[in-house]
Amino acid sequence: MRATVMGLGKFGGGIGAAKFLAEKGAEVTVTDLKSRDELSESVKKLNGLGIRFVLGRHEIKDFTEAQLVVVSPAVPRDSDYIRAARRAGIPLRTEIGLFIERCPAPVCGITGSNGKTTTVSMLKSILEHSGKPHRVGGNIGGSLLSDLSNISPDDLVVLELSSFQLEWLKEIAWSPHIAAVLNILPNHLDRHGTLTEYTNAKAVILEHQKTSDKAVLVRDDPGSRSFSQRTRGHITWVGSKLDIPGITLDEGTIVIRSWRKITPIISASLINVPGRHSVMNAMAAAACAREMGLDNQAIAEGLGSFKGLPHRLELLGTYRGVTFYNDSKATTPEAAAAGVEAFEAPVIPIFGGYDKGVSFGNMARRLAGRVRWAALIGETAPALSRALEREDVVVSVYGSLGKAFKACISRAQEGDIVLLSPGCASYDMFADFEERGEVFRGMVKKYARKRL
Repeated sequence: MRATVMGLGKFGGGIGAAKFLAEKGAEVTVTDLKSRDELSESVKKLNGLGIRFVLGRHEIKDFTEAQLVVVSPAVPRDSDYIRAARRAGIPLRTEIGLFIERCPAPVCGITGSNGKTTTVSMLKSILEHSGKPHRVGGNIGGSLLSDLSNISPDDLVVLELSSFQLEWLKEIAWSPHIAAVLNILPNHLDRHGTLTEYTNAKAVILEHQKTSDKAVLVRDDPGSRSFSQRTRGHITWVGSKLDIPGITLDEGTIVIRSWRKITPIISASLINVPGRHSVMNAMAAAACAREMGLDNQAIAEGLGSFKGLPHRLELLGTYRGVTFYNDSKATTPEAAAAGVEAFEAPVIPIFGGYDKGVSFGNMARRLAGRVRWAALIGETAPALSRALEREDVVVSVYGSLGKAFKACISRAQEGDIVLLSPGCASYDMFADFEERGEVFRGMVKKYARKRL
């Protein structure tokens, strides 16, 4: 088979697909608009597999003369090269699609505008404490294609699924056996165009479920709640104040509520990640775990031992009474607002970044009265400034993260929290949210050395 992999990237999906196809005997072409220098580390991982590389450009024949095109989910579905492949009748897949078509085990898929990675990681911790064989992959990073030969029908597979991945999964009309939708909020409108189209992309996770499948929905979130009309699967509800069966809170404890009784799982105070949204993520992970057949002890142990993730309300330290948190993964306005709301202490935030075409009005309203001053950076600084100033939040705009950090330091008093929670993607200044978070971490370390 002649196979073209469009989009090599640096995060493992394109690498995994190219390696999988080459090792199965396909004649593989990898093509990417980035140069060989930019992709040198990824190219190095595919050395010795006989792969042809077309880098810094695309060639139309690689899409019209192939027998399979594997597309990076980041590629728009209306790309001229994808249109050419469709006209030529070439099957289109993504790396996650290749895996799903061959995976013998049941899949739990988790999506949402915010909290996907944390919820998947919490569920991974639960699975580790259960002792059951499992695999975790998808948008969280890496590729599970290399694990296929070791996955049995008795294993448990968890996939984090983005709107980009789900949009492409329309090609195989697939939904997971267990599907969780955490929330639906405006995001990636630069790609999807409208909230309706973004919502429709997310809905793929439910639309092909069978009556024997399961859906985990969050009653507190209007977007997730509305998806109850889009699935044929049995719904398990998650919510902070459920009056129906599901996973909920009862006097500060995460519990299983049935019509007959309430069964405690774990005190919400034992969740080590700050914020009410983190407790909601924990409840969603518990609901998925229950649908996967895991017991309450494993759920409690897994949630209680989970320490959080880098760049997600990550505690960097306290120096001279000022505490620093890295929440670079907060790439939506709602995630940034939730980051601020996670703390009782006064917060000095850094907001701003790449413009995905979303509104900051609701974020600003949530922060009114909670934030006195904010440092703004990036393309979205003007829009953020207008929204926040309407809610009487004083703002200052800076040309770099470093300048914003110095301004925060100069204002911080003992007991304050300096929080990087941008509410935007990073691409105007950084390669990704990880690079942005690491740069912030370096600034905090440098500051700490001066203060110790």
